[in-house]
Amino acid sequence: MAERRAILSGSTFEEKIGYARAVVDGDRVHVSGTTGYDYTTMTISDDVVEQASQCLRNVEAALTEAGCTFADVVRVRYLLPDRADFEPCWPVLRACFGEVRPAATMLECGLADPAMKFEIEVDARLPAS
Repeated sequence: MAERRAILSGSTFEEKIGYARAVVDGDRVHVSGTTGYDYTTMTISDDVVEQASQCLRNVEAALTEAGCTFADVVRVRYLLPDRADFEPCWPVLRACFGEVRPAATMLECGLADPAMKFEIEVDARLPAS
């Protein structure tokens, strides 16, 4: 039977809503939609590029705990309330995914809190051991 393990970030949202930051299921890693909150302070920047950067730091922490890196990401979804905010974030996103080239989708949609301007969800595969 494949291993299934939940990874928690310490975000209060995980407890309130009932989910894990990421789930490792066999060789697959599914990282939940991750926003730009700094989970140590539970604060969020007003700047969309800083939010995207913090999203990536949060995703990276989950991937690291799962045993992989951005190089192992096969799918990324970008969720933004305002699609005009996407292009200013491209350099930050390219720094993580430019060489990896995962399948990607950007969706314009409402997020859970009006302070949230950027959310990222990724799927990855654990590297072969």
